[in-house]
Amino acid sequence: MSNFPEHLKYAATTHEWVEVEDDALVRVGITDFAQQQLGDLVFVELPQLGRKVVAQEQCVVLESVKTASEAYSPVSGEIVAVNLALEDAPELVNDDPYGAWLFCVKADDLSELDSLLTADAYRQRVDG
Repeated sequence: MSNFPEHLKYAATTHEWVEVEDDALVRVGITDFAQQQLGDLVFVELPQLGRKVVAQEQCVVLESVKTASEAYSPVSGEIVAVNLALEDAPELVNDDPYGAWLFCVKADDLSELDSLLTADAYRQRVDG
């Protein structure tokens, strides 16, 4: 059974979690469900700092022992932080998917997050 922190928002089909912080800063990671589906991560390719992204743009590559996947920006804006610890220890995502964030975006428009799901709605989507 997956874990779904109530204070986060969730992307229904791409399985990112989103936490909105002060000053339109959006922290992004992958959900517990996503990391379970991927299996043991062996490599994470993070976006470049300063990169401009648009909502739903692929900006992270995740490789596991069994497959490769992508993570997407939930909002348009600028990448202002990346979790460099994941370059040497991608398994941190498996150990703590809600602590091992991937990147932060300074959002241009927080209303782009309105389509994301609550924890309950995401739980219903993935647990059926």
